[in-house]
Amino acid sequence: MTTQELVAQIHKKKSFLCIGLDVDLHKIPKHVLEKEDPIFEFNKAIIDATHHLTVAYKPNTAFYEAYGIKGWKSLEKTIVYLNKNYPDIFTIADAKRGDIGNTSTMYAKAFFEDLEFDSVTIAPYMGKDSVEPFLAFENKHTILLALTSNQGAFDFQTKDVEGKELYKQVLETSKSYVNSENLMYVVGATKAEYLSDIRKIIPHSFLLVPGVGAQGGNLQEVCKYGLNDQIGLLINSSRGIIYASNGINYDEAAANKASELQKQMQEILKETK
Repeated sequence: MTTQELVAQIHKKKSFLCIGLDVDLHKIPKHVLEKEDPIFEFNKAIIDATHHLTVAYKPNTAFYEAYGIKGWKSLEKTIVYLNKNYPDIFTIADAKRGDIGNTSTMYAKAFFEDLEFDSVTIAPYMGKDSVEPFLAFENKHTILLALTSNQGAFDFQTKDVEGKELYKQVLETSKSYVNSENLMYVVGATKAEYLSDIRKIIPHSFLLVPGVGAQGGNLQEVCKYGLNDQIGLLINSSRGIIYASNGINYDEAAANKASELQKQMQEILKETK
């Protein structure tokens, strides 16, 4: 999917919502556990109930890898279902990969060619030769971890290195990578106060922003400092939507929560015109 196609979907749906499909078998409704593939059945119901409200889905691969080959099969079935039934929705493999040379190429092939995701999250710590293999794939997007919302982010990301915070050096250096126009960046919603400086470095890039909802991030604050002329934001909510209920009508409850965010986004988009 091209960036232009993603922007078109945002304006069509009046939404820049991304729903995280982080499926924990200990949290999903008990009646779903009776299904042959409960992870896929849970995802399918959530997707069918919310697809008109969101422009992206983001399965975190750890929640599938934890269940071995069965979990990986569930992930495969989920992405096949999305690509077949809702091909206009942007898909993100939240895998946080990061290795060098041929290894990165193989990771990229796994997510871009085999599973046919539109994008994958990447850790930049190993530098250019761990990122550029992902950027080589046409109409695919590499989402670089820039400034995350976890407590440990302050261990390294905000440290001063030769007069500049490390995350700013990551942003600036990444712009020199081959095909850097295919880069997006992860910036946690709980770091909204940093967005002004981030936009000075990467004014035109899309930002994937987790942490709105369960982690306490504020949508209005993120939009105040993070919106650009292409909207430029994908706001992710996972637990707050998919675990809105563990009853029979869990999919309807998820849709209601997604609708609440979508309506807020619609109002924000009105103000940008």
